[in-house]
Amino acid sequence: MAKKIIYASGAPNPIGPYSQAVKSGGMLFISGQVAIKPGTSELITDNIQTETQQVMNNLNAILKEAGLSFANVIKTTIFLKDMSLFAPVNEVYGKFFEADFPARETVAVKGLPKDANVEISMIAAE
Repeated sequence: MAKKIIYASGAPNPIGPYSQAVKSGGMLFISGQVAIKPGTSELITDNIQTETQQVMNNLNAILKEAGLSFANVIKTTIFLKDMSLFAPVNEVYGKFFEADFPARETVAVKGLPKDANVEISMIAAE
């Protein structure tokens, strides 16, 4: 099965040896995104709502580049630096979906890239 690398200029460049997303067999696998402002290496950490908004904007740019939207998302994983951030992250995250929400898990982790508070990855289908 062939794979296609997806690169969205409206999302930050990868900070390691990975692609923003890979499309294969009608599926899109988006690497975890943190709140890096596209075109910079600046991590947005004003508050958790703003940080989550930037993460979702980055994911949206990748989905659009692949010709998809949040309606195509079937699975997400949310990584949090602290589970006390769950409610505000969930509030911002939920605004990007209208119905038929994707499957999801949310886990607290010891640390995230660039000392981010939230990282989200997604799987979408055509």
